[in-house]
Amino acid sequence: IPTFLISDSHSALFSACHVCMCDVSREAEGYKEQGNAHYIKKDYTEAFSYYSKAIDMCPKNASYYGNRAATLMMLSRYREALEDSQQAVRLDDAFMKGHLREGKCHLLLGNAMAASRCFQKVLELEPDNSQAQQEMKNAESILEYERMAEIGFDKRDFRMVVFCMDRALESASACHRFKVLKAECLALLGRYTEAQSVASDILRMDSTNGDALYVRGLCLYYEDCIDKAVQFFVQALRMAPDHEKARLACRNAKALKAKKEEGNQAFKEGGFEEAYELYSDALTIDPNNIKTNAKLYCNRATVGSKLKKLEQAIEDCTKAIKLDESYIKAYLRRAQCFMDTEQYEEAVRDYEKVYQTEKTKEHKHLLKAAQLELKKSKRKDYYKVLGVEKNATEDDIKKAYRKRALMHHPDRHSGASAEVQKEEEKKFKEVGEAFTVLSDPKKKSRYDGGHDLEDDDMNMDFDANNIFKAFFGGPGGFSFEG
Repeated sequence: IPTFLISDSHSALFSACHVCMCDVSREAEGYKEQGNAHYIKKDYTEAFSYYSKAIDMCPKNASYYGNRAATLMMLSRYREALEDSQQAVRLDDAFMKGHLREGKCHLLLGNAMAASRCFQKVLELEPDNSQAQQEMKNAESILEYERMAEIGFDKRDFRMVVFCMDRALESASACHRFKVLKAECLALLGRYTEAQSVASDILRMDSTNGDALYVRGLCLYYEDCIDKAVQFFVQALRMAPDHEKARLACRNAKALKAKKEEGNQAFKEGGFEEAYELYSDALTIDPNNIKTNAKLYCNRATVGSKLKKLEQAIEDCTKAIKLDESYIKAYLRRAQCFMDTEQYEEAVRDYEKVYQTEKTKEHKHLLKAAQLELKKSKRKDYYKVLGVEKNATEDDIKKAYRKRALMHHPDRHSGASAEVQKEEEKKFKEVGEAFTVLSDPKKKSRYDGGHDLEDDDMNMDFDANNIFKAFFGGPGGFSFEG
């Protein structure tokens, strides 16, 4: 204002305002200096308080916002620090430290593109700034890891995604987006404890984070805690109504639970064919749910064994074990199917696995029984030789012997080749041996018990012809003539 237009009274007023403004500026500078002193002592909470007082006194001073931004960064309050940094550069576009701090905040929060623009601005102001040059490289690395993670996720290479996110988080340690993606992939890899830990850390800082709530639900869902999982999915959708992954997972969880329960009910009611179909339908809902699918395969195997689909039951148990190697129930079910199909070596192997894991009396008994059947299977099967079941009566055994002895008697094959005669003679002797053991209650009992008869001091000298004559003895004996 030209001085000749200023009256004495106006002059006094301007002087008073100038003095007042100087006092305010000095007071603000005093607060800033106190803030600096606390910052040097690493007392960041107090430093923040004094910088805030300085800003309240002089809200147009870029350096005050810059100092408070630096303090907020030390307190890991990066979003607030970002706002202060942005305000600082709005007030002073040439404020190099303001641009540097803004870029660093963007980087820590995982926004590498925005960070690159800030670091580029610093390099325009100060081309040789080594910190900006290094941070620019860090931003480029993060963008590359993001690209690799996206490709890995599409290929379901979840280990690659975890690796990329770990590398990205070295520079973007406050990025919830990276942490959630890592946690989701850990869950998909079955590393539920690690995934839960990452998600819980995020929720401690931000209880409304829909992505973290989704991951918590996902872990519970994959651990077959479906009711609790649904609660987290619903909560995630409440916080983020457009969260498609949470919506899909919630739908799958409800459908899986319903199908499984329908299958269980059908099984209890004896509807084995229906139960088999329901378990099969449930298995198509979500191939990623390893634990639940392992149980479904085992349930279907149980139904399959009831339906005498033993080979399919064995295959289902094997699939269940492949999904969950610690699933004892699947080993037990498969072992029983092996026993029912007389695959005793495989049964013993499964029972040994079970007993090594859980040394109970029941499991020991099952193992011993399988080992006994394996031992018995390696001897001559006299029941097969005679063509009778193991529960055959005395009359059944006699009838079978009569039929087989006549069938293989050497006189019947006197006109055959030497090779055929030799084979039939061998079978004739085996039939006699089998009859001698199974027609003698004591020998039969020992044989059925898995004992070696030769080790029991029993007379095991067999003369097939004498046995035949004794069986067909009486007036006239027996003859193939005429």
